[in-house]
Amino acid sequence: MRRSLYTALMYLLSPLFILRLLWRSRANSAYRQRIAERFGFGTVSGSCIWLHAVSVGETIAARPLVERLLKEFPQHTLLVTTTTPTGSDTVKRLFGERVKHCYLPYDLPGSLARLLGRVQPTLLVVMETEIWPNLYAACAQRNIPLLLANARLSERSVRGYARLGQLVRETLANVSLIAARGGQDAFHFLQLGAYSERVVVCGNIKFDLQVPAGLVEQGQQLRQQWGASRPVWVAASTHQGEDEMILRVFARLREVLPDLLLIVVPRHPERFDAVARLCADSHFPSVRRSTGSAFAADTAIIVGDSMGEMLLWYASATLAFIGGSLVAHGGHNPLEAAAFGLPVVSGVHVHNFADIFPPLCEAGGAKLVANETELYAQLLMWLQHNNRHQQAGVAAHTFFEKNQGALDCLMQSVRYLMKL
Repeated sequence: MRRSLYTALMYLLSPLFILRLLWRSRANSAYRQRIAERFGFGTVSGSCIWLHAVSVGETIAARPLVERLLKEFPQHTLLVTTTTPTGSDTVKRLFGERVKHCYLPYDLPGSLARLLGRVQPTLLVVMETEIWPNLYAACAQRNIPLLLANARLSERSVRGYARLGQLVRETLANVSLIAARGGQDAFHFLQLGAYSERVVVCGNIKFDLQVPAGLVEQGQQLRQQWGASRPVWVAASTHQGEDEMILRVFARLREVLPDLLLIVVPRHPERFDAVARLCADSHFPSVRRSTGSAFAADTAIIVGDSMGEMLLWYASATLAFIGGSLVAHGGHNPLEAAAFGLPVVSGVHVHNFADIFPPLCEAGGAKLVANETELYAQLLMWLQHNNRHQQAGVAAHTFFEKNQGALDCLMQSVRYLMKL
C-alpha cells in the first residue's frame, strides 16, 4: 500500500520532472536531450552487469570498481547509468566504448520495466545512497541481486528517510547486500531497518583512486610553463557565493606573494561563464582553459572551465581549497587532493564528508576555516612556511594511503552476489 501511494505520487509528479529538465536546460542544453531515456526508452539492450552512479563525483569514485569489473568479468557487458548530463559526459570520457551508457529512468514501474526488459542485468550495483522503492522492488521481483556499494548515510539523511518509515524498511529489504563506507554508516542503515546480516563495512572506495600514469609529469610540465617557482593555489569545486570570497582572499595574498597563481574550478559547467566574468572583473590577468588562450608571464588566474581535468590541476598545484564548504552545501571530496600530497583547506560546511574530514584534520592533512579571514590566514601560513606546508602534504598523502582497501572488499561482495 505504501509503495502504491508512492508510485501514484510519482506518476502525478512526472510532468513536473519534464518541466524541471526544461528549466535546467536554460543553463545546460543537454538536459533537454535524451529525455526518452528517463522514461525507459532507448537503444541499450542485452544482458549485463549494471552500475548506477548519480553524477560526476559518484562516477569518478566508481572508476576503480568499473575497471576491476571490466577486468574480472570480460564476458559480461557493463552498463553504467547516471542521472545528470555531466555524469554522462564523465562516463564517456573515462570509459569510452568499453561500457554501455544511458540515463537511469525515473522511479516509475513502467519506465523501469522497459529498461529491465531490454538489459536483463545479472547484478545491479548502486553507488553511495540512492534508495528508490520501485527500482529495488523491480530487481527483487526479477531475482536480480542488488549491491549498495560505498553506501553512506549522514544523520541528516537518516532523519529524512525515517519520516518515510515502513516504505524505507520495505525498500531496504529488497537489497541483497549493503557495503557501507564505515561503522557509522552501517549503524544508520540498521536504524532505518536494514537486515544486519546484509550489512558489511568495506571502507570508502574513494581511497582506492589510482593516479593515472604520467599525470604527475604533466602537472610538472604545466608548472614549468607557468614558472617553476610560482606557488599555485587551486580552488576546486567552488559554488555560487564562494568565488567572490576566493578572489578577495587571492587579492590579499598577492599583496604578500605577488607571483601566486590561482586556478578556480567551478563545480558546475553552467557557472563557467559567470565565474570567468568575475575573474575578469577582478582586474587580475586571467585566462580560460577552454579557449586555449596562451598563458602569459603575468597571468594570475586560470579558470578551469574544462571537464575532466581536476586531477591535472591537483597534480600541478601547491595547495588546495575544496569548495561547497564556505557556503552551506556540504563540501566535496578532499581525497583527490590528498592523493597528490596537497595540504587541504575547506570551509566548515562539510557534513557530506563527515567520515573523511575529521580524521584527515586530526592527521594534520587538512584544516577547516569558518570564513575568508581564516582562509587567508591558513593559506598564508602554509605559503610562507614551507616546512609546515610539507608536513601537512605528507600527512594528507599518508592518510590517503593508509585507508585504501575498500575495492577488494567490494569485489568480494560482487563475486558472492554473482554466484546467487
